[in-house]
Amino acid sequence: MQGSIADIVRINEKIRADQVRLIGPDGEQVGIVNTSEALAYADKLNLDLVEVAPMATPPVCKVMDYGKYRYEQEQKAKEARKRQTTISIKEIKLRPKIDDHDFETKKGHVERFLKKGDKVKLTIMFRGRELMHPHLGERLLRRMAADLADICDVESEPNLDGRNMVMMLAPKRG
Repeated sequence: MQGSIADIVRINEKIRADQVRLIGPDGEQVGIVNTSEALAYADKLNLDLVEVAPMATPPVCKVMDYGKYRYEQEQKAKEARKRQTTISIKEIKLRPKIDDHDFETKKGHVERFLKKGDKVKLTIMFRGRELMHPHLGERLLRRMAADLADICDVESEPNLDGRNMVMMLAPKRG
């Protein structure tokens, strides 16, 4: 895991600047004061002095309950992680002389991956003289894309890469 918020934010005595722009606990501007005065002000309110904008001149510090602030930041980060999705790429390998039944089986696998939200990389592997007929591989890839057109978009067109022909399919948006 990356460094937590506690590693980045300076609080109370860890603030190094001589003067700071002080913001009160309710968000009101107190003004530019010496750091020692800001610490005394925060101590009087029984709260922490937290540096919120260290790159400003002078640095901006806010009087707040640091424990509560850290908890809220961690909750926001947790919620953001929950909402993000990871897309993985699944690869299906085919041969140019595939039988119809085998093609249907592979198509079922591709359909299942697309419905799960994964991208699919279709690879046609050519051996020996099969490389003399790349149109057979391209026809196969285009047939797969046409059969699954209602659930996928072609992300990259079929292209020959050495002895393989590759095409990427992505699930339809929305």
